[in-house]
Amino acid sequence: MTMDDRIDDLREKREEAHLGGGEDRIQSQHDKGKMTARERIDYFLDDGTFQEFDQFRTHRTHSFGMEEKQLYGDGVVTGYGEVNGRTVFVFAHDFTVFGGSLGEVFAEKICKVMDKAMEVGAPVVGLNDSAGARIQEGVKSLAGFGEIFRRNTEASGVVPQISAIMGPCAGGAVYSPGLTDFTFMVEDTSHMFITGPDVIKTVTGEEVTFEELGGAKTHASTSGVAHFTAGSEEETLDNIALLLSYLPQNNVEDPPRVDPWDDPERADEELNTIVPDQPRKPYDITDVIGRVADEGSFFEVHEEFAKNIVVGFARLDGHSIGVVANQPRANAGTLDIEASEKAARFVRCCDAFNVPILTFVDVPGFLPGTDQEHNGIIRHGAKLLYAYSEAQVPLMTVITRKAYGGAYDVMASKHLGADVNYAWPTAEIAVMGPQGAVNILYSKELDAADDPDARRDELIEEYREEFANPYTAADRGFLDDVIEPTETRSRLIADLKMLKSKRGDLPEKKHGNIPI
Repeated sequence: MTMDDRIDDLREKREEAHLGGGEDRIQSQHDKGKMTARERIDYFLDDGTFQEFDQFRTHRTHSFGMEEKQLYGDGVVTGYGEVNGRTVFVFAHDFTVFGGSLGEVFAEKICKVMDKAMEVGAPVVGLNDSAGARIQEGVKSLAGFGEIFRRNTEASGVVPQISAIMGPCAGGAVYSPGLTDFTFMVEDTSHMFITGPDVIKTVTGEEVTFEELGGAKTHASTSGVAHFTAGSEEETLDNIALLLSYLPQNNVEDPPRVDPWDDPERADEELNTIVPDQPRKPYDITDVIGRVADEGSFFEVHEEFAKNIVVGFARLDGHSIGVVANQPRANAGTLDIEASEKAARFVRCCDAFNVPILTFVDVPGFLPGTDQEHNGIIRHGAKLLYAYSEAQVPLMTVITRKAYGGAYDVMASKHLGADVNYAWPTAEIAVMGPQGAVNILYSKELDAADDPDARRDELIEEYREEFANPYTAADRGFLDDVIEPTETRSRLIADLKMLKSKRGDLPEKKHGNIPI
């Protein structure tokens, strides 16, 4: 064969590889409103940057019943490219080939990409659309999943790992996304579950639809498995690119800074009136975040799950930061099991990737009730304590209103190692709220009073004036300052600049034993 003949042969093989399972299966994907694996990669990566690995690999010929079905790529497209000029490794399940099921070669291709990402220090993005383990390959497919899970664990906290669920993912195919840092789902076309509706009906008699069991809305709001949902694959891929813009390439780099577009000295007068005078009246903490951070920069994570706490990324003077904030609009901003877990995971992710954390505090305490106690609020609440105590990134805290009881300690207090702690004049810092304190301290006096309600109101106001204010904590050095709300942005930007060179010094150990 001449060189021209060999080049023509190569091009034919590439064209065959790019067709995956063939035109009919590609059309089937399109009919379901889904892109193919290659279309997803082409959309996600910067034009012309994708470099593919192993496109000519095929499954092992000894696979049961598949000896005559040799297809290039074996159901997954792998390689690397750039997103906004930064290197990203990517793999995309090809549902047109064996339903995207994972076999031995399929797994080896993904492991190769993950190993290389670890070597060079770049994020890994997995576009998942898989029927699960390939039955025809038996235990080899299970072994492949195990190899991927181990790499997910080794890469955790070293390079960002992001999963997008772009179709049905069942069984072992959902555990790798469960080990990654962030999971995206496409509404209506993506599903995740360990066992499907048919198996559940057979075993338990319970009838449930695919959407109810493992749809995007279910995992975003109920299980908390999904951090983000979107109405289309394109929006999902755009949001992954946006998320990457807040994260460093790996754990030894700082997060990227963008050219700032907002005045660092901006003082938003609306902050002075955003917290209501009435202690129990709710307000939206995201309004506070939006007015303190660079305009339009807040990117909320886990928006539909545990709404009593808000987490997400933002920017201060162009610098990437993580934000954790109690949300008075949901359960008065109390901490419960789900909120504690949500915030703890986010704090640990920020700490792993050198993202400073800003915490806004308005918390009346932990949610009371037998359900919370019996389901382990002590253990789950301790996760957030552990996460903040362990964090070595710059920690900045602003108390906007309530900070009561143990929840005061938990929310990035000075005692857990926060670097700068401020309070607004509206802050109330105490062991418990004024009403509860008065009922305990003055129970006998109230019982004997001619007008118990009037006397209670007087005592509550006295308690609030004397104890539930920020100045006692400031006198003890537990707060660095009491500031006007309009000063918040400029103070935090100055502090972030000061803390840039912060270095942690934890005791040497293999790892801690977080209360999982």
